[in-house]
Amino acid sequence: MVAGNLVQELDTVVIGSGPGGYVAAIRAAQLGQSVTIIEREAIGGVCLNVGCIPSKALITVGHRYQEVLNSQVFGITTTGVALDFAQAQTWKNEKVVAQLTKGVESLLKANKVQILRGEAYFTGPEHLRVMEEKEANTYHFKHAIIATGSRPVELEGFGFGQRILDSTAALALTEVPKRLVVIGGGYIGSELAGAFANLGSEVTILEGLPSILAQFDEDMVKLVTRSFKKKGVKVVTNARALGAVALGAVALGAVATDDEVQVTYEAKGKTTTIRADYVLVTVGRRPNTDDLGLDHAGVKRSAKGLIEVDRQGRTNVPSIFAIGDVVPGLALAHKASYEAKIAAAAISGDASAVVDYRAIPAVAFTDPELATVGLSAAEAGAAAGAGVSAGADGGVDGGAGAEAGSGVESQAFEVKTAKFPFAANGRALSMDEGNGFVRLISEVGSGRLLGAQVAGHGASELIAELTLAIEAGVSTEDLSLTIHAHPTLSEMVMDAAELADGLPIHVLG
Repeated sequence: MVAGNLVQELDTVVIGSGPGGYVAAIRAAQLGQSVTIIEREAIGGVCLNVGCIPSKALITVGHRYQEVLNSQVFGITTTGVALDFAQAQTWKNEKVVAQLTKGVESLLKANKVQILRGEAYFTGPEHLRVMEEKEANTYHFKHAIIATGSRPVELEGFGFGQRILDSTAALALTEVPKRLVVIGGGYIGSELAGAFANLGSEVTILEGLPSILAQFDEDMVKLVTRSFKKKGVKVVTNARALGAVALGAVALGAVATDDEVQVTYEAKGKTTTIRADYVLVTVGRRPNTDDLGLDHAGVKRSAKGLIEVDRQGRTNVPSIFAIGDVVPGLALAHKASYEAKIAAAAISGDASAVVDYRAIPAVAFTDPELATVGLSAAEAGAAAGAGVSAGADGGVDGGAGAEAGSGVESQAFEVKTAKFPFAANGRALSMDEGNGFVRLISEVGSGRLLGAQVAGHGASELIAELTLAIEAGVSTEDLSLTIHAHPTLSEMVMDAAELADGLPIHVLG
C-alpha cells in the first residue's frame, strides 16, 4: 500500500465491522467484489464487543446463579453458593467475546477482505480519507456501504462518568452493584435490569412512558413486570428523571464521582430522591453519522441523523449505500445483517434484491423472554374483525392498497387470534417454566399467518419457526399438520395453530 497524498483505488468499501458491516463485506466478497472494510475500534462492532453478545453472557450468568439458588422445587438444596463476578467477567470477555471477534476477523481474511484500522471521512461522493494509526490515506472507491451503527444517547442531567453509566460501561463493571437505578425501560434497560437483579442488585427502573417494553403487547409485558416484582425490582412508570449528584455535591445534574449517586425524579406529581451505587442510562441510541463527512459526499440525512435509503439500501448518491442503525427502522443486529446482504447483492447488479420487513422478529431477553414478529396483537385488535391493511413492515394501515414503510403493496384482510398457554405444554411444566403463551394472528378464511408473539422460556428460539411461516406464507393448517417432536416447547406452535383452526387438542376451544 502506498502512503501519502496519492489517491488509491478501491472497489467496494464497507465502513464499520458490526453485524451489518462484516456481513456486507463477506457477502460482497462472495459475489466477486474486491472488498475493503474500515474499522476504527474493534472488529465485530458494538454488538459483539459491548452489546448483544456480552449482555446475553451476563444474563446467562444471572440465570445460572438463580437456578442454583432456587432449585428447591426439584428437590435440590444447595449451601455455600457464592458468585465470583470477576470470574464471570473473565469468562464473558475471554471465552465469549474474544472468541467471536477473532472468528469474525478470521472469516474476513479467509474471504480476502482487506481490513483497514482507522477512521473514515468522506471527501466526496466517490472519495474518502482514512486516518490510520500512523498516517492518513485518500481512497477512490466504486461503492461504499455505511455500517457505522449507533451510540447511547446521553440524558441531560446525567452526564456519563464514574457512577453514571451507559450500557457499555455497565457491562464492564467489576462489581455487582448493591443498588442500581436504570433510566429507561426499553429492550436494553429491562434486559440489564433483570440481569443485575438476578446477580443480586436492588434495582429501580424509571420509565417515562406508561409501560416498560412499550414495543410489546400489554399481556406480554405483564409477565415481565410480575417477574420483576418477585425479584424485588421497583418499576416506576410515567417518571421524569431530573438529575443526579454525587452525595455531598450541590448542583443538580452534576456528574457523580463519589461512591454513591443520588437520583431525583418526578412521578405522579411528586418529586423523589433515591440513592444508588450506579445509574444506568438507556434512553435510546443515536446513529453514528455526524462525523463521516456525509455533507461532502452529498448524502441526505433526516433531522435525527438517519440516512435516507431506497429498498436496496442505496442513498441518494448512487455510489453510497447504508444499512443498520444508521437508516430508518428498528435498531436490530439481525436487521442490519439482512440489509447487508441486500446491499451487497444490489452492488453486484441484482435488481431483484430488495428489503421486505414483514417477517423481522424482535426479541427482549427478559424474564420471561418476549418475542414478536409480523402483526402484533394490538394491531390485530385494532382491526376489530374489519378489513385492515398491513404492509410488509408488519404495520397496520387504514385501508387496502396503501403503501407500507418498505414500499411493498399492502392488502386488506380480516384477522383472528389464537393464544396457547405454556401451562398446557408438558415440556414447559417439566422444566418448571409454565409461565407464558404462544399467540398466532392469522387471516380469516385462508388461515395465512400474519403475526405471532411468544412470551415465555425459549421465546427467542421459538419465534424462528413462526418467522419462517410468515415469510413463506404458511397457513395455520400447515403448522398444525407439521409433526413436532414430543415433548418439546415447539409443540405449542402446533397447538396454537390447531386452536386457530378450531380443532384444539390440549386446551378447550
